[in-house]
Amino acid sequence: MRSDTDPAARPLGFTRTGRRRVAVGVALIVAAVVLGVCIALVAGNAPLPFDQWWMAWMLSIRSPALLAFGGVMNWVGGGWFAIIALPLLVIVLLLLLRRPWGAVCFGLAELLSAAVTQLLKQSLERPRPSEILIATDIGSFPSGHVANAATLAVVLCVLVPRAWSLIAATLWVALMAFSRTLLGAHWASDTVSGALIGCGVALIVCGVFAGQLRREYRARRPRPARG
Repeated sequence: MRSDTDPAARPLGFTRTGRRRVAVGVALIVAAVVLGVCIALVAGNAPLPFDQWWMAWMLSIRSPALLAFGGVMNWVGGGWFAIIALPLLVIVLLLLLRRPWGAVCFGLAELLSAAVTQLLKQSLERPRPSEILIATDIGSFPSGHVANAATLAVVLCVLVPRAWSLIAATLWVALMAFSRTLLGAHWASDTVSGALIGCGVALIVCGVFAGQLRREYRARRPRPARG
């Protein structure tokens, strides 16, 4: 008899782990939306005190080397490379590794994360900082680059539950957020909201398909040799 914790016992991925992921993901997205609405209605889309302090620090540490790093992160995290090339590379890699459900989750998470991000950008229309050094689209809140980075990071952690993947994912999102504020493309609160949205969407998608992902992961693990 199958139990509630058995991934095969329920449709899609609605296991206990899946429900927890979905609940946390929804909470993160709600937090991002509430933050954006508060900034728009209470602060009039103006920068928060922490935003101003952080931007002042970013301006004080700008250097040719750091700005070059920011330019690389801007290219990697946005444009055709981040929207088309990188997702396709990740999906192909997952398929080659025989992780089709992982590829499905990553693809869906990327699409939904971009959709939620653009919806909030168009709805809130927060002005970007005047210190911006790059050409980009309208709408500062939330950061699409950071949302995209967080989506990839969370899916990686779910598909490869290892300490190194968690460290790499955290570092990737932090560096992307740092680079966006360094270039003046976003306020710090924009990057926080982007991280919340990316993590939230990825957790929801991975939660819905938690059962399939677990079976797929177990099937790919090497089995101990029998003596």
